[in-house]
Amino acid sequence: MKKLTFRLTVLVLLALYLPGLAPVLRAAPRVVHVFVALADNEHQGIIPVPPALGNGHDPQRNLYWGAAFGVKTFFRGSKEWRLIESRRPAKEAILERCIFKHREQDVFLVADAYEGSQIRSAVSDFLSAAAGLDEEKLNVRDGSAETPIALGGGADLTAYVGHDAFMDFQIPLIVGTKGEKRRSAVILACASKQYFAPYLRETGAEPLLWTTGLMAPEAYTLKAALDGWMAGESGEEIRQRAAEAYNRYQKCGARAADRLFATGW
Repeated sequence: MKKLTFRLTVLVLLALYLPGLAPVLRAAPRVVHVFVALADNEHQGIIPVPPALGNGHDPQRNLYWGAAFGVKTFFRGSKEWRLIESRRPAKEAILERCIFKHREQDVFLVADAYEGSQIRSAVSDFLSAAAGLDEEKLNVRDGSAETPIALGGGADLTAYVGHDAFMDFQIPLIVGTKGEKRRSAVILACASKQYFAPYLRETGAEPLLWTTGLMAPEAYTLKAALDGWMAGESGEEIRQRAAEAYNRYQKCGARAADRLFATGW
């Protein structure tokens, strides 16, 4: 114990006098990777919404992205999150990528807006990430600081937001990697527990939050879940947060909202 304490003391002192060593001692930030399938009246089996909200080629006005309760708009307007960067990544199916940083905790949120017609790619990429596959390295520049983070299979939490694609089609199962890292997933889509369960089980990820019926997959529910996740709450506590937020915005009644969300198998 004395030797360990001495070594830690030496490392701290070296970090003070050798700034380049400081990143070695700093814990890596946590990363949330969100896969958003833009609402699309033409290419998805959704109940049609107004044309501007249901144009899967236009993220800036889309129901699940640029509208008032879309992921980009809602988190950009939040007091707790700060938009660092917005751009189009190399993957053709993704129309926009937004990178947010929490103002108080060392947590990054990376949200990808998939073109509505590319919903198959969105759910496939989400499940691959939940399976611990397709890790993507990214250097995030915030002012003068640059932070390396891992997306996809390297993220700490993955989430899917959008239409329940498996009401329309099926894809091959994606088998997860085996490792010590526990993987969790949030699926905000209609009846996601029923339709996503066979796929998610194969990935090896745990369902932190999903749904039992029809719902509006808007960003206030995602934010509520992330608040609980960052606070280290249990799945049940996170489920209750999500239900309360959903009822607050949808006015559907506390009992109905409570029945809508589930956690675990």
